[in-house]
Amino acid sequence: MRISSLTRLAALIGLACTQALAAEPSLTLRPWAPNLDAQALSFLPAGTGDARLAASERDGLLLLDPQGATLAQLKGSFTSLDSRAAGAQVLVASLDNARQQAMLVGLDPATRTWGEPHYLPARDFAVNGLCLYRDDADNLLLFLVGEEGKGEQWLVGHGASLSPQPQRVRGLPLPPEAQFCQVDDGANRLLVNEENVGWWAYPAHAEADVSRSAVAMIAPFGDIKGAAGALALVPGGVLALDPKAARLHLYQQQGQAWAARASLALPGLKEPENLALRANAKGLQLLLRDDDSGRLYEGQLNWQAQASAPDPVLPSVAAQVQSEPVGRQGDAADDPAIWIHPTRPELSRVLGTNKKQGLLAYDLQGKLLQDLPVGRLNNVDVRPGFKLGEETVDLAVASNRDHNSLSLFAIDRRSGELRELAQVPTPLKAIYGICLFQPPSGEIYAIANDKDGTFLQYRLSAPGAVVKGELVRQFKVASQPEGCVADDQRQRLFLGEEDVGVWAVDARADQPATLTSVIKVGPQLHADVEGLALYQSDKRDYLVISSQGNDSYLVLDAEPPFASRGAFRVGLNAALGIDGASETDGLEVTSANLGGAWSQGMLVVQDGRKRMPEQAQNFKFVPWAKVTQALHLP
Repeated sequence: MRISSLTRLAALIGLACTQALAAEPSLTLRPWAPNLDAQALSFLPAGTGDARLAASERDGLLLLDPQGATLAQLKGSFTSLDSRAAGAQVLVASLDNARQQAMLVGLDPATRTWGEPHYLPARDFAVNGLCLYRDDADNLLLFLVGEEGKGEQWLVGHGASLSPQPQRVRGLPLPPEAQFCQVDDGANRLLVNEENVGWWAYPAHAEADVSRSAVAMIAPFGDIKGAAGALALVPGGVLALDPKAARLHLYQQQGQAWAARASLALPGLKEPENLALRANAKGLQLLLRDDDSGRLYEGQLNWQAQASAPDPVLPSVAAQVQSEPVGRQGDAADDPAIWIHPTRPELSRVLGTNKKQGLLAYDLQGKLLQDLPVGRLNNVDVRPGFKLGEETVDLAVASNRDHNSLSLFAIDRRSGELRELAQVPTPLKAIYGICLFQPPSGEIYAIANDKDGTFLQYRLSAPGAVVKGELVRQFKVASQPEGCVADDQRQRLFLGEEDVGVWAVDARADQPATLTSVIKVGPQLHADVEGLALYQSDKRDYLVISSQGNDSYLVLDAEPPFASRGAFRVGLNAALGIDGASETDGLEVTSANLGGAWSQGMLVVQDGRKRMPEQAQNFKFVPWAKVTQALHLP
């Protein structure tokens, strides 16, 4: 029995080896279009026809039939080439040598006509290459690869339309010897070559952090013998040229890494410089150019990469307004609060902390109205109806990291003007987050936390106009918290433990602080858990959470069992020139009708990476109606 089992195992291994050998990638090449002068080649995007594109220094941009005959010509001198489908149309990007500018143009393959060219502004660096990227919100963006490591990302269109005024989104440090790039739209991944080092992968999303990982390196650190040249992408795989060794390398994605699948010789080519491909029934159809001879080749490769499951695409909403940038560079803006004017909602204000400077107040158009330089304020919250002696004011309270104290501010209920009231000292060693709680009885409590997990609850009062803070409760979580928000009506406190999740606890000072899990860090909620806010209306109450680890915002029912209603991102608003939001610390939301776009309420999020243009951090104002629509909230 044992011998029989081993025999069957050996037979299976032999069969697997035979199948592996049979499936070993192979490439056939033949000369193509011998009379064509082209520096870059491309197939039309899938679904737009069987023709090809070429960029020629001598003949311009060309639409070619499968045999290489010209079907349509845009005269000029061009190098570098990329395209994306736009319905039945094709949007083409290239470099205009005469103007030394990146150009975009529409092409109708059916009528064989070129549209009107659109140019990016001239850059102060030489552009070596370019590539297009269509994000999950249907924005069309263009990457420029320049000399000395200079790179840029531009917003150049939306849907099927090119923008008449392209907008620079961000600068991007790229390898100093980069010339070629390609983007995998589905994976939001930019790949760039570094000739004497290898190929690198970067996050392509406009709001992504600038980071990179190696795809493949030159020997002795990898399998590349000569140089890292042009590349082309398929879902789950990369094809890349080594121009010095005249070889084509195939890589299969495996998780976050890349595995070498094969290295194929390119007979007849001395310096392969250009690579284009498209999938067909036999595998992959290729176009190559030999820079040494200028000859063009067509090939067939019997290989397909195994596409990995794509990350779920979260719906995107756009900000309607953004605040002026805060007055300090770096990680400065942190947490917003919304003050509602009691009689004229359009005069409401958005407060925001600058943790390098103080407290800021903006109108609903994002204009800075007040700047109170009182110290390094981290989080802020507001409540109405604070008795300041004989006077009634609205109250803003912030955590002050300069003094490990509570900074209190009075808000004039008619004008919205803020003034500093007092400091309430705490014994905390590293005060961090804060939120306010106001039960039906009307008194106001401040709940502050420390980076060590300690929470202190203070009853705030001001008899005789002298502010006092009475410590009434203390409890602790196991690791670093920050964000918290109180449901005044249900007397429930939500708090975030950054690497763990969100907890609920009774907010009343005379009740035990028993923690109940609301949601843990996992597939939906990505650490760090940051800002928390409550959207409360006559119909529904929602808890909104900043899922900082994947630049998204999670919406839960604010009552047990705290069911998830989905997550969304704040993407760029192409029409208004407002970038998206990412790496969000604090957020706030209100259901109050503030008029206009804010008739169903407003969401305010801190933007950790201000782009388009790149400036100091700021706050983004999002109509809650857009969130309702994106998540199909009841």
